[in-house]
Amino acid sequence: MFALTESMSYFLCPHYVDMRKGIYSLYQLVKSDMKRNPLSGEVFLFVGKNRESIKILHWENGGFVLYQKKLERGTFEIPRFNPSSGQYEMKWTTFVLIMEGVCIRSVKYRKRFYADLIR
Repeated sequence: MFALTESMSYFLCPHYVDMRKGIYSLYQLVKSDMKRNPLSGEVFLFVGKNRESIKILHWENGGFVLYQKKLERGTFEIPRFNPSSGQYEMKWTTFVLIMEGVCIRSVKYRKRFYADLIR
């Protein structure tokens, strides 16, 4: 309950959203603008025009959960939207970096060993 994990799919709304919108308005945006099923268990992110707040809509068994984070100072860095795909699916690591306020354009990932490769 009230958990977002690495195994979930994350989708960013391709345009800024009025942060006064509630669950049902965001539900409609997911269906009409993002062309996704809001009841799929996927996680949907919405960013306000000033990028000071972000809302996260997620369906769990029995109902929707709406998370909201509003920054006291600064703005959220949002990845560039790819218009050719029509959607922006986000990786878990990118989601975490955005929520933690890390500059995602300057992040460098280091190579890692995986247990499967060591035999």
